[in-house]
Amino acid sequence: MSPMRLIILIGAAVAAIAAAFLVRGASQPQTIVQTVTDTQTVVETQEVSETQVLVARRDLVVGDLLSPDDFRWAPWPEKNVVAGYRTEEDSPQAIDELSGSVVRIPIYEDEPVLPQKLVMKGETGFMAALLKPGMRAISVEISTESASGGFILPDDRVDVILTYEVHLQTQESIVERPVTETILQNARVLAIDQVFAQGESDSASQIGNTATLEVEPAEAELIAHAQRLGTISLSLRPWADALDTGSRGARTDLLAGGGGSGGGITVYRNGQPSAGVGGS
Repeated sequence: MSPMRLIILIGAAVAAIAAAFLVRGASQPQTIVQTVTDTQTVVETQEVSETQVLVARRDLVVGDLLSPDDFRWAPWPEKNVVAGYRTEEDSPQAIDELSGSVVRIPIYEDEPVLPQKLVMKGETGFMAALLKPGMRAISVEISTESASGGFILPDDRVDVILTYEVHLQTQESIVERPVTETILQNARVLAIDQVFAQGESDSASQIGNTATLEVEPAEAELIAHAQRLGTISLSLRPWADALDTGSRGARTDLLAGGGGSGGGITVYRNGQPSAGVGGS
């Protein structure tokens, strides 16, 4: 056999074997493996109707005198709005209406403001709600001259000064002498006449006939007694003294007729001498 014919026969055999393998592979089922790495999450959303409700901007404690800065409008689900809530749609002037009221029951930050927790101006118990626990309110007569020219306003701090007449007993005669002393320091002014908060008057000063002070029980007795002894004046203190926790310097010894630093002074009442009352 010639070499050429042999090469042709070998090539034909190889082609036949390759064709047989191709036919066999095509006849078998193929398995495809696919790895899925993406995780799909389906979130169902539901639209909730909201309205603007009046809430506290900060924690409000009993006795706080409220201003517009203590309130704000906050989104609130309509289905959770209950009777008493002030909404911006129904009560757009609520902030102005509630400003100047006093907290009767504590209200926490972002809590809706209920009228039952407030005492409105003019309502019974307004002054009692304005007082801090354990304190008392007492009024003193004032004038422009005795109240720093009318520049003492509610929530200011003042010293209470008493001026009264005494008689100085000497060996030769009895000499009249005026005495002035501070009987109480750093007292808070609650009101001037019927004005309870700064800003209620268009004037920078507040002229009135009566000042109401927040004092302790013994201090209330002292002021009531002092008004019988002489004339009361109020001395305005700086705002820096508002948080002063030191002694208030109350001259409660005057209630018992105690003497002061001016020995030798005798007060005559109805022509009769009484115990010394001190002086300056």
